Parts: sequence; structure tokens; C-alpha cells
Amino acid sequence: MVPLSNMLAFALASAVLIAVPGPSVLFVIGRTLALGRRGGLLSVLGNALGELLQIAAVALGVGVVLAQSVALFSVVKFAGAAYLIYLGVQAIRHRGGTTAARGPARSASARRVLREGFIVGATNPKSVVFFVAVLPQFVDYHAGAIPLQLATLGAVFLMIALVSDSAWALAAGTARQWFARSPRRISALGTTGGIMMIGLGGTLALVGQAGELPAGK
Repeated sequence: MVPLSNMLAFALASAVLIAVPGPSVLFVIGRTLALGRRGGLLSVLGNALGELLQIAAVALGVGVVLAQSVALFSVVKFAGAAYLIYLGVQAIRHRGGTTAARGPARSASARRVLREGFIVGATNPKSVVFFVAVLPQFVDYHAGAIPLQLATLGAVFLMIALVSDSAWALAAGTARQWFARSPRRISALGTTGGIMMIGLGGTLALVGQAGELPAGK
């Protein structure tokens, strides 16, 4: 098991990182503005499940291969960026298709929103960089069971991230409710959310490999 001192140090480092808005936070805000509070919270859950896949890959040693392989890392990076841009375009295209009483989150199935969030989380290159570069620094190699320690640290990170990202989704959803009183404003919100995701996709396409640590979650 991870020593308590290592666990607390990692939790503190994770909280500081997560407090700085990064790709996942911007994705959640953009999705909430486009889909509403329910859609934002489902996106948070889907994104966390995608990052859980990354943590499992790191614990099993696959993450290191991915982060250090130019070809593999580029495939994941550009696939994730392209998917974010696609979601942004879709949000803009359907920005006027709902009313204040019936938000787009209700017209989109929970399974679809979860799936979209999962894909974004699983292909976020900044998360790969973070997990590969940071998780091993808090492992006690003398204690053994390295994969279990890596998975435990990853679970701590995800729990903190779930709380933080959910708070962002609730805040953005509250703001959206006020804007939703006007069809013109709700349409503008859908456009804003779409533009955020398109811009985020373009930014993630420029992320480097494991030598570059993310500035925020």
C-alpha cells in the first residue's frame, strides 16, 4: 500500500493541480453551457471514467509506452482533439434546437453524453502526461505491489477531480439557467460552449509528450 505520508502529499499536489482550470474543466464548462447542468454532470462522470482507463494503463505499464512513443501519443492526441472539435461543431449546429423549459440535456440520452465524456477523458493527452510523470514519484518502491499503488493514487486523484469538476458543472449550470430565460441568450450559450470545445481541441493538438507537464487539469 501507499504510505500515508505519500498519499497525503499526492492528495495535496492533486488538489493544487485540479484547482487550476485546465482541459477537463474547460470541457465540463463548455458541455454544461451547451447541454445544461444534467449534461455537464454526466460529462464529468464520463470524463472520469475515461481517465480511469488511463490510470489503469499507467498501472499496467502501458501508459509509459504510450507517452514515450511519438506515433502512439500523436494518434491519441489528434484523435482526442478532433473529437472535441466535432463536439464543439455539433453544439453550435444545435444551439437553437431547444427551449428554456426543455434543455438539450434531456434530448440527448444519458448513455450518449457519458460515452462522449468517456472518449474525451480517455484521449486527453495532458492527463496521460500527468499520470505517467507524476504518479510514480509518490510510489514506495520498497513496499512492492507497484501497480496497486499507482491505481490507488489514481483513484485519489479521480475522487478529488470528481468533486471539483462537479462544482464547476453546477456553477456553470446555475449561470445557464439565468441565460435560458431568453431564446437568444440560450442560443448564444450553445455557441459559446461549442467555441470553447473547438478551441480546446486545437490547444490539445499542440500538447507535447511526457516532458511537458500540464498547467491545469
